[in-house]
Amino acid sequence: MDPISEMKINTEFKLNSADYIDNEFIIFDDISEITLSNHPIRIDAVVLTLCTKGGFTACINLRDHRVEENSLLMISPDQIVQTKEITKDFSGLFIAVSPSFIDRTFKPLKELLPFMLYIKDNSSIQLTPEEFNILAKYHSFLWDKVKTVDNIYRKEITKGILSSLFYEIYNIISRKAIVNTSHNTTRKEEIFKLFMKEVTENFKQERSVSFYASKLCLTPKHLSGVVKEVSGKTAGECIDGLVILESRALLKSTELSIQEIAEHLNFANQSFFGKYFKHFVGISPKKYRQS
Repeated sequence: MDPISEMKINTEFKLNSADYIDNEFIIFDDISEITLSNHPIRIDAVVLTLCTKGGFTACINLRDHRVEENSLLMISPDQIVQTKEITKDFSGLFIAVSPSFIDRTFKPLKELLPFMLYIKDNSSIQLTPEEFNILAKYHSFLWDKVKTVDNIYRKEITKGILSSLFYEIYNIISRKAIVNTSHNTTRKEEIFKLFMKEVTENFKQERSVSFYASKLCLTPKHLSGVVKEVSGKTAGECIDGLVILESRALLKSTELSIQEIAEHLNFANQSFFGKYFKHFVGISPKKYRQS
């Protein structure tokens, strides 16, 4: 049993002041009903927090991120989160979205993969007043649409706005990433960037570390050591992470059969794909699609 407790939208976020779409999407701006714990947890959702006042420290995957006024915190489902040092005047705008809702919102877009990888290691970013106001307007617009429960296309409209919001955030991050990475990168950082570029382009066909080591004219041992040092993950974990992300998106957002998805991702057969998927996700592809 995992010693770290898990918080799910459908069990932990039943707030009177929030609005929901099924047990997959929640939007709110009042945390007074939430009992915050300083114990580490996994939140089974993508969580966006815009800090409007005060601040707190979020320890995410053992790294502290200070969240202050006019900043954005992004949490992904596989991260371990611990909240510390919350100011008494803290307030914010919040959105939490289940992984399956995210999968059905976004098609398997290659350009989103670097974004998802970036936020895993850069969970908190400081926004300019203009950037903050743009994202706050999205929150307000989303909330208005989620409240229209008599609209039969409410979920589809929400997905469309949510997709636009993520692209807006991606645009902000892309601009800041250029500034933040303007320092001279080390050789190891450069190798890692080249490795991720190759993985993004080839992960559907190739999952072996030796393949990517050969592409970069390195030994598998040397490549694995560099990737682990720069990212904190093994080369294999980086590759598997993209394969699973693509698998989940295909299962939720396409009509491809599981056999066709297995072939698309270059698995020997459906059975092998099923065992691979269950190893990382915990349930079979069929059950995941039905969830």
